[in-house]
Amino acid sequence: MEDQHFELLAQVASFYYEHNLKQDEIAIRTGYSRSMVSRLLTEAQKRGVVDIRINYPLMRCLDIEEALQQALNLRIVRVLSRGSLGHGQMLRKLGGMAARLIEELVGEGAKKIGVAWGTALWETVSALRKANFADTRVYQIIGSSGSLAPEIDGPNLVRHLAEALGGQYFTIPAPLIVESASTREALMHDPTVARIMQESASMDLALVGIGSLDPETASWVRSGYLDQEQVLALAEQGAVGDVCGILFDRRGNLQDFPIRNRVIGIASSDLMRIPLKLGISAGEMKSLPILGACRAGLVNCLVTDEVAALGMLEAFRNDWQQ
Repeated sequence: MEDQHFELLAQVASFYYEHNLKQDEIAIRTGYSRSMVSRLLTEAQKRGVVDIRINYPLMRCLDIEEALQQALNLRIVRVLSRGSLGHGQMLRKLGGMAARLIEELVGEGAKKIGVAWGTALWETVSALRKANFADTRVYQIIGSSGSLAPEIDGPNLVRHLAEALGGQYFTIPAPLIVESASTREALMHDPTVARIMQESASMDLALVGIGSLDPETASWVRSGYLDQEQVLALAEQGAVGDVCGILFDRRGNLQDFPIRNRVIGIASSDLMRIPLKLGISAGEMKSLPILGACRAGLVNCLVTDEVAALGMLEAFRNDWQQ
C-alpha cells in the first residue's frame, strides 16, 4: 500500500510540475477533489518525492578568473561574485557553481573521481543534478574526519556523489589521523585502503577542500584531531593550510611535519599526478591556503569567491615585490 501511495504522489507531482497541469485539471484526471490534489502535492514535497530548488543566477568575476589563471597557471578557474551574500549563502552558491563544473567534467570523460571532505564539498555534492553515468567510480581518498557533522565527511560525500551520478563508490574504513606512524603503516596496508590508494594512480578528477590553519576555524580542530595550540604551532612554523592532510606554506613548499606520518590518505605525489585537481574553497581566511595549494600543484582547477580571489592576487603580487 505504501508503494502505491508513493506512486500516486509521483503521478500527481508529475502532472503538476512536469506537464504544467492546473490542480483543477489534475482533479478531473484522477477523480480526486481539488483540495485532495493540493494536499497530495504538499505531501509529495514533505516526503521527498518532489525536490524543489531555486537556481539563482551565478554571477562570475571573469576578469579576476583570467588574472588568477595567468598568475598561477591554473587549468580552470571559476570565481563567484559574492556581493552582499553572507558566508552560508555564499557557500551554497559556490557549491552550485562547482556542481555545474563537475557535471561538465564528468560529461567530458572524468569517470574515476577521488573525494576528500569538507563543508564546501558537501554544498557541491548537494547541488548536483541526477545523472546516469553508470561507469563512474567515486573514491574516498583520505580518512574520515570524525566530525560532529557527519554529512560533510568523506564516506557520506562519496555515497551522495555516486548516487547523483549513477555510479559506484568506495570508502576508506579509517580515521584521518591515527595515534602513531606504525598504526598508519598497518592501516595503509589494509587491503581495502591499499586498493583505493592504488586506484589513485589512474583517477581522472580529485575534489578537494582547502583547509586553513587558523586556530579558530581549522577543520582539524573542529574534528577533534588537533587542538588550537597544535594548529598554532604548525602555523608558526610556516604552514598556511592543507589539502588531504598535506601541509604547505604560502609559496607552495610542502611541509614535512611529523604529523604527516600519522595521516591516512593519498600521497602528495599521487595527488599531483591526477590530471584534474579541483579545489573548492572560499572566504577571506582561505586566501593564503588556496594560494599555497595552487602553487604546490595540489590544486590546478579552482572554484572560489571574489573575496578569497582578490586576497590571493594581492598576496601573489606582494610576494613578487619582496
